[in-house]
Amino acid sequence: MVKTLIKVESLVKKYNDRRVVNEIDFEIYKQEVLGIIGPNGAGKTTTIEMILGVRLPDAGEIYYWDDKPKDNIGAQLQSVPFFPNMSVLNNLKLFATFYGKKFTNNELIDLLEKFKLSNVIYSKADRLSGGQQKKLAIVMTIMHNPKVIFLDEPTAALDPRARQEIRELISDLANKNISVVFSSHDMEEVAKLSDRIVLINNGTIKDIGSPKDLLEKYDVCNLEELYLKLT
Repeated sequence: MVKTLIKVESLVKKYNDRRVVNEIDFEIYKQEVLGIIGPNGAGKTTTIEMILGVRLPDAGEIYYWDDKPKDNIGAQLQSVPFFPNMSVLNNLKLFATFYGKKFTNNELIDLLEKFKLSNVIYSKADRLSGGQQKKLAIVMTIMHNPKVIFLDEPTAALDPRARQEIRELISDLANKNISVVFSSHDMEEVAKLSDRIVLINNGTIKDIGSPKDLLEKYDVCNLEELYLKLT
């Protein structure tokens, strides 16, 4: 049975009387990978930020599965503010305090090893490679055992190997009872990872569905064709 974790109803966000998000409705289900796609400026990031509480909606409602959703949500935005001149391990320790969590050094090292970061434990976090920084950001996103995580273009500007490693991480997280919501401009990536897709353009949702169902509905061969057709 599908369980809805987050439900968005008639959500609106305006800037200078322009609606960048215009009465959108969708749901986030338990243990799914939900891809959010659309052009730059379509309203994707603003929508995610409203769900996270970073921005307040001008109208509409967001319903969460419990009374303290922020304790069970993780987020990796495009720019991760690692603390400069601090090691990977010390960055993790500091981020853990933001969640009100305490970890031993061994627990954090074990976590880093699971994400193949054991070779940079004592390296300065802000000097890691792009792929290593993305993986570290995801570690920080899931270290408090959230039910839902949001990843804003998690593989942007990465080389092919790093992209593949992040994609594998996303699939693995979904298999561990974590719902993953991510935005991306890579349609091949979206097709491979997503259980469902939300396509947004000009602040409105054009359609929602599984990649297979949407391709059949619009009689197109791939998501790139679908993207061009609906945007």
